[in-house]
Amino acid sequence: MDEERKRRMIEAVVFDMDGVLFDTERISCECCFQTAEEMGLKMTEEAVYGSCGRNQEAVRAHVIASMEPWYPNGSFPYDEYWGEVNKRFFARLDEELPLMKGVTELLDFLKASGKKLAVASSTRLEQVKKNLGRNGLDGYFDVVIGGDMVKASKPAPDIYLEACRRLSVKPENAAGIEDSFNGIRSVAAAGMLAVMIPDMVQPDEEIKKVYDCCFESLEELKDFWETEGI
Repeated sequence: MDEERKRRMIEAVVFDMDGVLFDTERISCECCFQTAEEMGLKMTEEAVYGSCGRNQEAVRAHVIASMEPWYPNGSFPYDEYWGEVNKRFFARLDEELPLMKGVTELLDFLKASGKKLAVASSTRLEQVKKNLGRNGLDGYFDVVIGGDMVKASKPAPDIYLEACRRLSVKPENAAGIEDSFNGIRSVAAAGMLAVMIPDMVQPDEEIKKVYDCCFESLEELKDFWETEGI
């Protein structure tokens, strides 16, 4: 992180949900590949991993476009496929909703530091609130934004700008924590401090030019902020 970024006064931290707070990106991707295999469909890694961080409408467009070489003219049976993916995914969530390692420790640290906290997830608001409540995380956040509350999906900056607006902080005085490429692009486009914690996909050379800093885990990020200050 450059010195100018370090000297920013960070008043708020905004978290993505899937793959940052909860270990659900892994479950979602597993469900996508398993469903495609059972249905006898070809499914590429780009179609699955490139969907991370997008809302439902954007996921549909991305998958159909990614599968065009094998299913021309938009013939990929998306509705049937996605219906089965959702059944499998939510059945898994009923059984497990694992927290990412170091979540509560980081949230406790940030709260004790007086930071405003928000969630900005591409998932529908109803599901976001349900997930936060199941693990007792809902009490940490001042603002919760779901993907159905903004017009443009990540990588557009809309959801992070809306979080900052509701927190009453300037984007340049806020940090956004993301695991996906689309999420990091969204944070950076909003003018916030872009912090990446990779989950399913490791950063490539292009995304390294987009984020401000990258850490292997939330624990490592907490250690950095405790040492360097936030």
